Amino acid sequence: MPARRPRVTPQTATFDAQAFLDSAGVSRRIARFAPDAVVFSQGAPATSVFYIQSGGVKLSVVSPAGKEAVVAMLGPGDFFGEGCLAAQPLRMGTATAVVPTTVLRIQKREMIRTLREHPEFSDRFISHMLVRNIRIEEDLVDQLFNSSEKRLARTLLLLARYGNDSATTHVLPKLSQETLAEMVGTTRSRVNFFMNKFRKLGLIEYNGGLTIHSSLLSIVLHD
Repeated sequence: MPARRPRVTPQTATFDAQAFLDSAGVSRRIARFAPDAVVFSQGAPATSVFYIQSGGVKLSVVSPAGKEAVVAMLGPGDFFGEGCLAAQPLRMGTATAVVPTTVLRIQKREMIRTLREHPEFSDRFISHMLVRNIRIEEDLVDQLFNSSEKRLARTLLLLARYGNDSATTHVLPKLSQETLAEMVGTTRSRVNFFMNKFRKLGLIEYNGGLTIHSSLLSIVLHD
């Protein structure tokens, strides 16, 4: 199957969810998490929705045998924990901060009230959920048909929010190769090999953070 251009749909430009949450009297609590801190754990009561102000969050699931799979990596402007709105009593996975992260925690009842009373916010939230579903489908296809090298390149581009603006470079907080390996579905040694290859080709740079150049797209598109 030919490699596809990574789809990173821009957030709705005409509505600022953060500004709305700040101004509309929505009851919420700000919480800050250090890297590797758990926001919520698999099996915990699902009672609230979260909105990322800054940083990044990893969503993962652990099987009964103890094997962990990374479901998604989220960044500023993303919601998570929305399963509680669909009568999910317990968390299906674990949310972990991967870098210093600030989130807004909105109780389920307050979130439901806000969605009912503010159509514009509701539209923004639904749009976010649709984008997330498309992303999950694309990730599944990526896992089934593409090599680990292409999956790693696509993952880095998605983490860098490639396509959300006209910038040709994006800087990410440094992520461990173990985390990238979990996301890509390969080994740390393979991630290390390809990251060194990307660096030698000038597609990425290490300079305190991780700089992703748009030219990394060439790896994804290469047959």
